[in-house]
Amino acid sequence: MQLRLAKRYNNKIMKAIAEFNLISDGDKIMVALSGGKDSMFLLFALNVLQKHMAINFKISALTIDNGFAAKSDYTPLKSFCKAIDTEYHIYETDILKDLNQKNVSNPCAKCSYLRKGVMAGFCKQKGYNKLALGHHYDDAIETFLISLIYSGQLKTFLPKRFLSKKEIFVIRPLVYLREKDIERFQRNNKLNTINNLCPFAEESKRNKIRENLDFIFSNKQLFYNLAAAIRGNKNIELWPEKKENKELMKEMYKLWGKK
Repeated sequence: MQLRLAKRYNNKIMKAIAEFNLISDGDKIMVALSGGKDSMFLLFALNVLQKHMAINFKISALTIDNGFAAKSDYTPLKSFCKAIDTEYHIYETDILKDLNQKNVSNPCAKCSYLRKGVMAGFCKQKGYNKLALGHHYDDAIETFLISLIYSGQLKTFLPKRFLSKKEIFVIRPLVYLREKDIERFQRNNKLNTINNLCPFAEESKRNKIRENLDFIFSNKQLFYNLAAAIRGNKNIELWPEKKENKELMKEMYKLWGKK
């Protein structure tokens, strides 16, 4: 496989690495390889950059088997990692069984949390100090909207986050790439992805956001207005923190002249 990365991709990834200090000399990075286009592109891109950046770092790939009834065929991922000369690990879990037994209300969020914990533990066990995830710009905006609509919180994931319990960093080098950029790379380079066998995939809140708000992601101005909103800045005007009911009732009674 020819290891080349077009300038349009290279510049955006390098911008994220430089701005958020994602990769340092001597890092050992485990790439979460789900088999989808995003994670496969991330592994390919980091492999290319590894050969051209002025710093030295190691890359390996990790696939988490969630324990679906229909077993995934990881042959395409094994072949891909072999073609780019990258060490590859598969870690089997019973995450799906755990979700079904506990009957959780938001299985996608819980699954993501559990998988991240498993991957972080695997990284620590193998001596890796960073876990790289393939989330892109669209994912960041979707997460912001999901948090706002479903939990009333103004938040999204961070490009770099330290997991104190596992003592590793989670990094997201693709945060400046739009999903359509990655789709273009997939078409041009014929990345052999694997199917998502998750039984909850179609019911996820992320899917609902995508279905209902396609106009945001297709409208450049709207998208980048939302992108500006996920930045910490001085142009924030929000209501003050909500008061406790007892405290509020006391103030209301004072206004009425009651004790």
